[in-house]
Amino acid sequence: MILKLALRSLAVRPVRTAVLACGFGLGIAVMAELLGVGDVILDQARSPALQGGGDLVVSGALGSVDNARYVLSIVRGTTATRPQVAAASPSRRSSLYLIKPGMVLPIVARGGVPSLEKAVGDKEAGGVAGWNDAPGDARWTTVDPSDVLRSMDRFHRPPDAAEFSSSWAEWLYFNGRTADGRVRFYLTFLVGPSTRPGVRAASVRLQLDRDGQVKNYASRTDVDEQAVLDRAPDLDIGRNQVRLDGLRYRIDLHLRAEDDSSQIDGRLTLDPDAGRSLPPTVIRGARGWLSGYVVPVLSGRISGLITAGRESISLEGASGYHDHNWGFWRDVRWQWGQVADGDLSLVYGRVFPPADVADPDRMPGFLGVLDRQGLVGVATNVTIVEDRKDGIAGAPGAINVTARGNAIDLRLAFVVDRSIRTGLTMTGGANDFLQLGGTYRVDGRAGGRTINFTARGAAETFRPH
Repeated sequence: MILKLALRSLAVRPVRTAVLACGFGLGIAVMAELLGVGDVILDQARSPALQGGGDLVVSGALGSVDNARYVLSIVRGTTATRPQVAAASPSRRSSLYLIKPGMVLPIVARGGVPSLEKAVGDKEAGGVAGWNDAPGDARWTTVDPSDVLRSMDRFHRPPDAAEFSSSWAEWLYFNGRTADGRVRFYLTFLVGPSTRPGVRAASVRLQLDRDGQVKNYASRTDVDEQAVLDRAPDLDIGRNQVRLDGLRYRIDLHLRAEDDSSQIDGRLTLDPDAGRSLPPTVIRGARGWLSGYVVPVLSGRISGLITAGRESISLEGASGYHDHNWGFWRDVRWQWGQVADGDLSLVYGRVFPPADVADPDRMPGFLGVLDRQGLVGVATNVTIVEDRKDGIAGAPGAINVTARGNAIDLRLAFVVDRSIRTGLTMTGGANDFLQLGGTYRVDGRAGGRTINFTARGAAETFRPH
């Protein structure tokens, strides 16, 4: 039909049709040429030479790289990239404005570390003989993994948001499981809101699961706010301590049972598996609300002993995990899970903020996959579906997770066989907090490799009180 109309138009108005055809063809040709020029301009704009030299430019999704020292430590430090990297140099661009009466002149300025910029072949840096590193540049020229770990695990000053301040809390969380699965523990060092100027409430809580029998131990006191900010993740809460010694966490515990006040003591260490960490991320909402999360140790090895009365419980060779949360928690829920097998570690989660600060239905989930070389991939197209039929102690009987991204297509099926139910006053008390144990079945692909395994793991969720 279209061909018939075109031929009839040509027969009736040959001149007009010919001019129209030529104009249409010329327009297409011009558009194709402009697109070609645009591609060239875009390629040139991304050229490492324009960024200060080198062969490859690393940038974030929105331009700048978050947690740049962490990225630099991965680029330089992993066995997969170290042989291929001759030099790496961070740089930062910013807009400056020169102002004088009647004139404002915008300038784009770029800063960097002189010795590193020269190493990647920056001609501008190489041409200035007197441009040398400042003392503060040492943290970029030599990135110490232990310093990066301590920086990731630091504590945060609460934002000035009075309406949320009573629900502020920040905590270090550790969990561990012996190889036979008979002993598990969930340990939290929590620093809460201010009780008076310069002082904050704090607590330590241990949930010890032995052959399915759970006993809770705790200690509560106040801590000096500035000391926490200056020294964390080194914490002292009563007689309980966390110390980060290089890349090893040392934990001392002296707690009382919540039901009968019996004493428990423990001395544990956690040694991270190399390259198994996720850098900090923060969700922000209206009126200063925020929630932050970082995983300094996605998997590691626990050693040590817990003593309850005359009985000693060995944790030698247990598998361990450590994450760190901070933010405002009233009316907040979350879903979270973690599993490891061989050289792979997976963690997933989703936070549901209060509806008056952000739409909880629009908050994306995430799933991260790491191996011995570091991050394999991250997906934010993640669905976490809990079985509506209650299982053990009112917990979901199963959780199914689907994650898809540029380098990830994974399915996780989690069957719950253990559940610990706790009321969390900091979230408002409308929902109980559930810590779940069970078995994951994982299959799919990540980073070009096929993944298929079954392993024990953990999960967290909430249920109505």
